[in-house]
Amino acid sequence: MRIDLASAAGNPERPNEDWVSAAIPASGGGVLVVLDGVTPPRGEVGCAHGVPWFAARLGGRLTELSGSRRDMPLDLILAESIRDTADAHRDTCDLSHVRTPQATVVVVRWDGAYVEHLVLSDSVLLLQAPEGAVTAVLDDRLDRVPREVLGSVAATDALRNAEGGFFTAAADPSVASRAVTGRTPRGEVRAVAALTDGASRWTDTFGEGDWADCLAVLRKEGAEALIGRVRAVESDPARPPARHKRHDDASAVYAEL
Repeated sequence: MRIDLASAAGNPERPNEDWVSAAIPASGGGVLVVLDGVTPPRGEVGCAHGVPWFAARLGGRLTELSGSRRDMPLDLILAESIRDTADAHRDTCDLSHVRTPQATVVVVRWDGAYVEHLVLSDSVLLLQAPEGAVTAVLDDRLDRVPREVLGSVAATDALRNAEGGFFTAAADPSVASRAVTGRTPRGEVRAVAALTDGASRWTDTFGEGDWADCLAVLRKEGAEALIGRVRAVESDPARPPARHKRHDDASAVYAEL
């Protein structure tokens, strides 16, 4: 087994709001957890702690439960982790606020029998088969929202964790039922990778290569090198900024099983 991970802040003057972790439990197998904290627009968010605090709390709980509770499916683990994180600041913060701290989620867990996965919102999971084929597991609900709608703070707020919109891990445990989940026989997976959208933009925004090319960079050059490639493309003055900002927090993790 080989695991390689890297994370880089999009702005050195702001904290990195991503969370990346890997665990190899004593019981065997492994776990990968990747969160992309959602940077809120300027204004009131109802919480005194902030997105980095939230991502660390939720990511830590997800890693712990995914590694220690093999009897719990990943969607129930996400629900429990959201509930526990909410309880940690329920008495001090307004968790009903539409911009309460939230994050995208990717969790991968494997043992000798299966590779389980969960994806919520726009981070990306890649599964590579033994013969080399790469499958991208995506929650594309945010991509279905027109760009002009996302340009409006009020319109985006109306679609956040709402029917017909998109879903992230925030304070409501029931959102876990909206995640994309599945499991694959262990013998059908050679490697896995998870990327926040700051790293996946190498493929899905800039088109520098397809998902198989992206995974090949991770395998041959490493997670830090992929992020470096992203930064190089972003720094090209001839390229328009991706979405609403030129540089975003970027994280990637690759595991050969």
